[in-house]
Amino acid sequence: MKYTGINHLAMATGDMDSTIRFWRDLLGMRLIGGLGEPGFRHYFFEISRTDTIAFFEWPGAKSVKRKPHGEPVKGPIVFDHIAFGMDSSEAVWELKDRLEAAEVECSNMIDHGFIHSIYAFDPNGIPIEFSYEVEGIDIHNQPVMGDPAPPVSAKEGSEPQLDYWPAISSPTLPSERNVRPGAGSDLFRKHDKKE
Repeated sequence: MKYTGINHLAMATGDMDSTIRFWRDLLGMRLIGGLGEPGFRHYFFEISRTDTIAFFEWPGAKSVKRKPHGEPVKGPIVFDHIAFGMDSSEAVWELKDRLEAAEVECSNMIDHGFIHSIYAFDPNGIPIEFSYEVEGIDIHNQPVMGDPAPPVSAKEGSEPQLDYWPAISSPTLPSERNVRPGAGSDLFRKHDKKE
């Protein structure tokens, strides 16, 4: 299997206008799509040519209580924070200055060994990180495990252990590959064809 990136992260907001102002106008992510009907909106912001972040807007949705990035929690939790890669140290420092000029609370630059990062929150309380890779350190080509007591699965190495899960025994035949229309399909094309 080959992945191309994160097609989109789907977040939620009760105020699409302030969300657009923050993600498009302050962070500089292009608004590339928007769907809507009474009681529902779904807008997409471009992170890169292959990655987007999307927001659902529902009436009555409220911002989450701010939780510091990486702070341990007990009980149900879905995710901790979103980290965005940037192309240079200069870009992260410029963004830090933009956030502070807009009076958005922003952390100091933090050295994590392989990346340097700043941390902030969006208007919905979503914890966000902005990082650049430290020159000369490439964990994609040279993975590093610093956990003194890793779980069994991590001890197996960085490569996928494809024999762990059952092999496909009944693949979906091309004649059975039906695609149903969903929200937005009518904006781009009307079709009943199978892909």
